[in-house]
Amino acid sequence: MSELTVDRFYKDRKDFLDLTLLNSEIGLTKKITTAEVHRPGLALAGYVDRFVNYRTQVLGETEIAFLHQMEHKALLDAADRIFGCDIPLMIISKGITPPLDFLEAADKHKTAVFSSRLTTAELTNRLSVYLDMFFAPAITVHATLVDVYGVGLLYTGKSGIGKSEIAMDLVERGHRLVADDVVKIIRKAPDLIVGTGSELLGHHMEIRGIGIIDIERLFGIRSIRLQKRIEVEVHLTPWADELEYERLGIEDTTTTILGVSIPLVNMPISPGKNITVISEVIAMNHMLKVYGENSAAEFSKRLSERLHRQALTQDYLESDYE
Repeated sequence: MSELTVDRFYKDRKDFLDLTLLNSEIGLTKKITTAEVHRPGLALAGYVDRFVNYRTQVLGETEIAFLHQMEHKALLDAADRIFGCDIPLMIISKGITPPLDFLEAADKHKTAVFSSRLTTAELTNRLSVYLDMFFAPAITVHATLVDVYGVGLLYTGKSGIGKSEIAMDLVERGHRLVADDVVKIIRKAPDLIVGTGSELLGHHMEIRGIGIIDIERLFGIRSIRLQKRIEVEVHLTPWADELEYERLGIEDTTTTILGVSIPLVNMPISPGKNITVISEVIAMNHMLKVYGENSAAEFSKRLSERLHRQALTQDYLESDYE
């Protein structure tokens, strides 16, 4: 993961956060190391024993009003106390300007102070969204990601096994391609991973024997999407007679990506097998399970009940002499 300097943060999200730099550029070289945001009200009041100085600091109207009513010496002490803790940066909401001495103390400790015209709540929300995305754990995998009936299917398997061909067939049937060959996976929440494509590759696809094709231009804008939650991994393998494959589906198999557990379907490939239709069934079956319907478990339950009834009937008939 690349580092995030205050200068990069300012250039990337100046308009999104409506930022204005209030002091010199001397503090733009500092680094932001965490996605967490902090309101340093207690630190301004003098309590810094538990001050989380490594977070991005946000001041609202209440804190600035508190600074304005301070005596001059107390204001200087509070400013030195805050900026002396080596905070990465400070953002003040609602377009409020702090006292001049406060900004001079920030320059003294080489810390950038910004003003934003957003409300404190909106500023904190947008700031958290950006920082959470930047610092989210991410990996890049060799795979293909397709949105099938609203379910994100991640196709994995060795190169040349047919991931791209399956994806193209699904696109022709009305489903949407997210990424082919290179999929960037980001963990956006403890139980949520999202896949997106490479900026360089876009929605291009390599078909062996044909070459590079542009899915968006061939099939239209409705055939693609920029990102999708990954809900099922479909691992493609060549058919092997000596292996035994799942036939009932009672026991769910899972895999873990970036600490998130998702269902895993091991799909053997053989000539004439319609993987595209099977993919649609995988997606629909997954949604049934999400809604609490497990076809394999229900079938097993009904079968057990039927066998139990037959056994009881047989016992009754064998003991009936009338």
